[in-house]
Amino acid sequence: MSAKSVVSATVLTIFCCIAGATPGGGEAHASDHREFDAVLQTPFHADNKGMRTITLHFSYPDSEQTQQVRWQLELLRADERVLKRWKGRASLAAAALAVPIRWNARARLGTTGRLPAGLYRLRLRAGIENAIDNTVDIEQSWEVAVGRPRPAPLASAPALAGPRATPYQAYLGNLHSQTNHSDGGGALNQCSGAQPPQSAALGPTEAYGYARRHGLDFLMTSEHNHMFDGSHGTNADAEPAAVKALYHSGVHAANTWNLAHPDLLAIYGQEWGVINNGGHLNILNGEELLGWERNAAGALLADTATPRNDYATLYALMRQRGWVGQFNHPRADQFAIGGKPLAWTPDGDAAMLLCEVMNSNAFSNRDDESEPQHSNYEAGCNKLLEAGYHVAFASNQDNHCANWGASYGNRTAVLLKRGEALNGATFLAALKARRVYATMDKNAELILTANGHMMGERFDNQGRLTLRVGYVGRRGQRAAAVKLFAGVPGRNGEVSVLSRKAHTVFTPKLGEHFYYARVTQNDGKMLWSAPVWVTQRPR
Repeated sequence: MSAKSVVSATVLTIFCCIAGATPGGGEAHASDHREFDAVLQTPFHADNKGMRTITLHFSYPDSEQTQQVRWQLELLRADERVLKRWKGRASLAAAALAVPIRWNARARLGTTGRLPAGLYRLRLRAGIENAIDNTVDIEQSWEVAVGRPRPAPLASAPALAGPRATPYQAYLGNLHSQTNHSDGGGALNQCSGAQPPQSAALGPTEAYGYARRHGLDFLMTSEHNHMFDGSHGTNADAEPAAVKALYHSGVHAANTWNLAHPDLLAIYGQEWGVINNGGHLNILNGEELLGWERNAAGALLADTATPRNDYATLYALMRQRGWVGQFNHPRADQFAIGGKPLAWTPDGDAAMLLCEVMNSNAFSNRDDESEPQHSNYEAGCNKLLEAGYHVAFASNQDNHCANWGASYGNRTAVLLKRGEALNGATFLAALKARRVYATMDKNAELILTANGHMMGERFDNQGRLTLRVGYVGRRGQRAAAVKLFAGVPGRNGEVSVLSRKAHTVFTPKLGEHFYYARVTQNDGKMLWSAPVWVTQRPR
């Protein structure tokens, strides 16, 4: 059954990390998944005694020595005041580590007393002490409920609900996954992480079939660009013809699938880059395999050479070719140009359309949408927006096991005009218009409009600006909170909360702005709208 749904609304408001191979051949300087990672797992609601167990997950796969993790967990009020703080250190080796924290929300907090009912935020910051690889703090943040919070105020918002409320229809899918063309495709009864490249049984065609049976409308198999030689490092004996043929067989498999299956759009592409001093991004429509590795004879193991970690050159090539991309699980130390992380270029702004705001556990082997571990990358996406990138939010699964789209109920939603068929051309047009929202609940819907302009648009404005958030929750879900966020592209500052109302009217300061909405449901699942970009002009 298709996961597509009509976007009608009531107005209201990782794990996959690659260190990579050395340029020009030779062994990789670190194994593909060696990087520090931290995940904050917390129940949204406490038990009937006010207790909940918060779990901090730390991992450093393939670490060659024990690392010392320092972490700090904070409980924040709506105004960002810190109400409670936990701190600690832990020894972390190659095996993952879980640190449980028991918290009684009914207990008194010093002179603050008991917390009133409402939504609060838990924020984890963690890093490696004395890290020789310049590891920076990882930030993870989720909202939690204390008591029975009041529902989000909806009464002041005009109704948008109805079967013809908007001229768009939502298609739901996953834009980040791997198969046996790189380090994915592992059978669920044997899979607990990344696979040795090209060792698993299941490839792109099997992935598309699985996603179709599980109700997705589209699936991207995004293979790691430097694994087409069958190794985590560089295969000195690899034949360039075989490497390139494997990539092009994937492109052919997606095209063949789409000719026969109009109810699921198959997308085949590559996840370019390495994690250490780099960053992953997906190229959604590239017809050439990009790479930097060479075999023992010096032959390039790709169609087109792209220097490792050279994002300025990559963005320029993408723009020239008309390729579009997605920032994958962005962190504050990644995508550097000239030593500046998350650096903006005109080429990058033209090519990069999406930013992953959250991922479910990339190494999950669950197939019933029950995966409890999720990673939040809103902080990284906000920094990219503040740098000047015009990106919409995406919510993907980064599947390495053979559970494409089924480990959790999160989806990327893409809005097509009513009556349009879902195909490569209409899908790409919707992405370029940034008509996208990210959701942790595949049954919920979200839109944001600004003076009638749909989310994703850029426009000039004079005078007042009216922001309206449209949301529909199903299966008993409703909005517990709505937040409208504001920022300034190119400022490289901090995104801030503009309003907690679904219907907000104000006059922006002169200049450039962006705004987006985030809805938190009464089950803790969140949805993010695409931003709107507004240039405020004088009258």
